[in-house]
Amino acid sequence: QVQLVESGGGSVQAGGSLRLSCAASGPTFGSYAVGWFRQAPGKEREFVSVIRSGGTTYYGDSVKGRFTISRDNAENTAYLQMNSLKSEDTAVYYCAARRNIGPAVLFTAAPKFDYWGQGTQVTVSS
Repeated sequence: QVQLVESGGGSVQAGGSLRLSCAASGPTFGSYAVGWFRQAPGKEREFVSVIRSGGTTYYGDSVKGRFTISRDNAENTAYLQMNSLKSEDTAVYYCAARRNIGPAVLFTAAPKFDYWGQGTQVTVSS
């Protein structure tokens, strides 16, 4: 069982930056892939980024070049650095975890993640 707690959300002006953190419980954090998803009002949950246990990363097209995902296995924490924020980045951001096994397509699909945090709100004003 993995428990996840997000932090770092808030309000920022367009062009600004935020760093989200995802703190995980459990001794096997290093064996999990950690992903970030977001959901804006009235929209479906959207893949943002994922980092696998070996460090391989994937990004959604809308955030490539602006967001960077990283992890610190010693601290059981994953991070999402968000730069050049836009108003369309406004959403609730969730971190999620799944076992680091299977083809790449499994790591960008929200239903394939087993553990979820409670979410943190990010609001970008233009």
